[in-house]
Amino acid sequence: MQVSLETTSGLERRMTVGVPAEKVDSAVNEKLREAQKSVRLNGFRPGKVPMSEVKRRFGDAVRNEVLADVMRDSFIEAVEQEKVQPAGMPGFEAVTNQSGKDLEFVATFEVYPDVELAPFDAIEVEKPVSEVTDADVDQMIETLREQRAAYQEVDRAAESGDQVNIDYKGLKDGEAFEGGSAEGQNLELGSGRMIPGFEDGIVGMKAGEQKNIDVTFPEDYQSEELKGQTVVFEIKVNKVEGKSLPEVDGEFMKGFGVEDGDMDKFKAEVRKNMERELKNAIAGKVKEQVMDGLAKSHEFDLPDALVKQESGRMREQMVQQFGGGQQFDASMLPDELFRDQAERSVRLGLVVRAILDKHELSADADKVKARVEEISAQYEQPEEVVNWVYSNPQQLQQIEGAVLEDQVVDFVLESAKVEEKSLPYQEAVKPRQQDDQ
Repeated sequence: MQVSLETTSGLERRMTVGVPAEKVDSAVNEKLREAQKSVRLNGFRPGKVPMSEVKRRFGDAVRNEVLADVMRDSFIEAVEQEKVQPAGMPGFEAVTNQSGKDLEFVATFEVYPDVELAPFDAIEVEKPVSEVTDADVDQMIETLREQRAAYQEVDRAAESGDQVNIDYKGLKDGEAFEGGSAEGQNLELGSGRMIPGFEDGIVGMKAGEQKNIDVTFPEDYQSEELKGQTVVFEIKVNKVEGKSLPEVDGEFMKGFGVEDGDMDKFKAEVRKNMERELKNAIAGKVKEQVMDGLAKSHEFDLPDALVKQESGRMREQMVQQFGGGQQFDASMLPDELFRDQAERSVRLGLVVRAILDKHELSADADKVKARVEEISAQYEQPEEVVNWVYSNPQQLQQIEGAVLEDQVVDFVLESAKVEEKSLPYQEAVKPRQQDDQ
């Protein structure tokens, strides 16, 4: 097999491969012989159709089928011979494709870039330092009560914290606008779900009362027609319900796994969960900063095939998140929507891979075991979860991948500039995006 390789531009390569005619023709003839055994044609007994007739009817289709297999297999052999690493699937083009003549085809593909690792000491990380206090535990218990609040109809004016059932219609210059009307909608006053001024305007209204309120849409509102505009909402209150919080009693504690209703045990369980959340939040913020630093400090060409592949994965993920399924055509979402994020993801994947290769890092078995046990501890029968993970290669591989990423983060942190910053619990567990805002 003859192979020539040339660089066309950047990461793109053009490989010309010659395959002996005998290899292709013998594979075609073998496939035709197999077809001859099963093909059925009028006037011939099964398996007795002449080879000349089989070739006449099916020769071209069989040759194309064989050609695809030969080009694929020969390409794999050629890249191993030339010691190149294709990034993504190649494009094939047959240059010479005639029976009795050597096959010549061209494969066009991209290769992985050479990643030269930059020093890690330029990466700056702000590491939150925090702890769970007794006041934090008490506040979390109040939050748990709020999450299990019940509403009961009351005969009084609506107050902040109440739930109201309302009909409303929005009017701009006397005309109803799209998306500005609803009937029988429940709304918790003070939740901030509606635009500023809407919920405040309902406070003080009783069931059966109607009222018009003027509100102004924010300047950054998503609708161009409505941003910064003052409109009128016609509002009718159908029902007012007051909030009732459950008592922290034995029944309440059972919902969180404390069967005997012991308050100290309950608080200890709440604290344990909060400390796990705090640990994960801090680790997540540190990891995100490290990854940001790695992405910014490494500039190199990216294989377009990998970026498109990652964009496709992100597109499908978005469709699944929003429940589009078969009712939504994912191709309607343009590649540009995911391009920047996909490039960052591919760049980081290549940098992390380079770190793993250069420093010979592999998943630490003890850390993998600790991660599996940490995950399983959240279930009622942790031993069954542990056994399931270790008997499921795909699931175990995902956990090993996550552990490897953490090991890379730890490795980078050894050289990075890390500054600790004390934060209260609520600030420490808040996502970085909210911190920035």
